[in-house]
Amino acid sequence: MKLKTLGLLLAPWLALHAASGSADATLDKINERHRISVGVMLTGLPFGTLDPKTREPVGYNVELANELGKRLGVEVETVSVLPPNRVQFLQQGKVDVLIANMQFTDERAQILDYPPTPYEQVGGAAVIRKGAGITQWADLAGKPVCVSQGSNFIEPLVQQYGAQIKAFRSQSESLLSLRGNGCVAAVHVAPTMRALLKQGEWADYETPLPNELIPSNSVMWVRKGEHDFQARLDAIIRDWHRSGWLIELGKRTGMEPSPALYALHDKFRDAAPLQAAQ
Repeated sequence: MKLKTLGLLLAPWLALHAASGSADATLDKINERHRISVGVMLTGLPFGTLDPKTREPVGYNVELANELGKRLGVEVETVSVLPPNRVQFLQQGKVDVLIANMQFTDERAQILDYPPTPYEQVGGAAVIRKGAGITQWADLAGKPVCVSQGSNFIEPLVQQYGAQIKAFRSQSESLLSLRGNGCVAAVHVAPTMRALLKQGEWADYETPLPNELIPSNSVMWVRKGEHDFQARLDAIIRDWHRSGWLIELGKRTGMEPSPALYALHDKFRDAAPLQAAQ
């Protein structure tokens, strides 16, 4: 009986320490193998794509991943993910962190953790064939709209604007459906859509709606309970804001810095530089 009682008393303590131990597991593994595995989207510039000559991943998210590895003092392995599998890749340990066009939502925060400091703010843009007569989001009511599976744009498109959603495994499949008249608009992150329309084959399309759909914080995602890893990443992101590196990166890669990004630079610009050992 005494042993049973002692076991019951120790159970919460052991559970707490087991949880705290798992919080360090990712950092330990990264340091042991001297490599961090980062899930990124390679579905189009400015976020990410494959260089046609080298076949190496390039773009905004890829450079974020490479700089993250530099700050941690480890090599970087980028893993291509898609909206339907990116959360599973993280939860199953196939990647250590996601920098994969996943803006913050309460639903995502229930199953994953994230450094609280965002690295950007991004909303959605609707690519529409010219002459379609759609000039505001409300004009999508009752009309088929293509998106990626798991997109955070689905809820406002349905609940606020009454759109008929057609969800695809990838952005490329969504855009292919748009070109085949399977939908009247394709809604994806605005920077990618602006870059898309610079290509000659998209000359008959436009992004005519005057504002971005639900601009939301761009955050990195980690597994639930990894508080040490979460804190390490947050310190790095805050230092990126302090130095203005994120603004410079956005300008260099065609990821136009948002007003929120400039505000974060102002917020952290007087902070002490992050020490390399951290």
